[in-house]
Amino acid sequence: MNAEIQELLISFSHESDPAKRREIDARIWSQYGVEMAVLVIDMSRFSTMTQRYGIVHFLSTVIRMRLTARPVIEKFQGKVVKFEADNCFAIFPDVASAIAASVALVQTVNTGNQAVAEDSGISVSCGIDYGRFLLVEGKEFYGSAVNIASKLGEDAARSGEILVTAQAMALVDEKARPRYETRSVEISGITINACSISID
Repeated sequence: MNAEIQELLISFSHESDPAKRREIDARIWSQYGVEMAVLVIDMSRFSTMTQRYGIVHFLSTVIRMRLTARPVIEKFQGKVVKFEADNCFAIFPDVASAIAASVALVQTVNTGNQAVAEDSGISVSCGIDYGRFLLVEGKEFYGSAVNIASKLGEDAARSGEILVTAQAMALVDEKARPRYETRSVEISGITINACSISID
């Protein structure tokens, strides 16, 4: 997080005047606020693979995931915000692009697994949401859409599954929507209405 936004956040926390706090809040959103689709990718089977093959083996699969994910994301007008452990965080101009990239990624991963040893195969799960959030220098982002996409991708989606919030799916033109099934996801006391994308 850069020094400018840190100073604004410190000022906000020390300020007791509600009007001035609203002013700081508005300034932060004016400088760093964006409205986009968020995609969070998580690698499955961390504990199982590490226990069975060791951490070096698992890290080698993390590198494969990163090298596979970036070009697919960029092909669909997305941008990788960061890789963190076995996760990938990316943003897209719209939900349809995020979904298309996720489908292509799962298919690319499945195809790539056929060319490597069975114990080197990788599996990903994806979570997608859309909304307004803070994007700082293109390297960090904060907001509800980021949190919900993370919960879907990391905690709720099964191996090879793509979960999109219902409110995000509603933004996709009805004729362009992929086939999906609806399901309700409960995580940390939060209920999320999600759409599970069918991978052909």
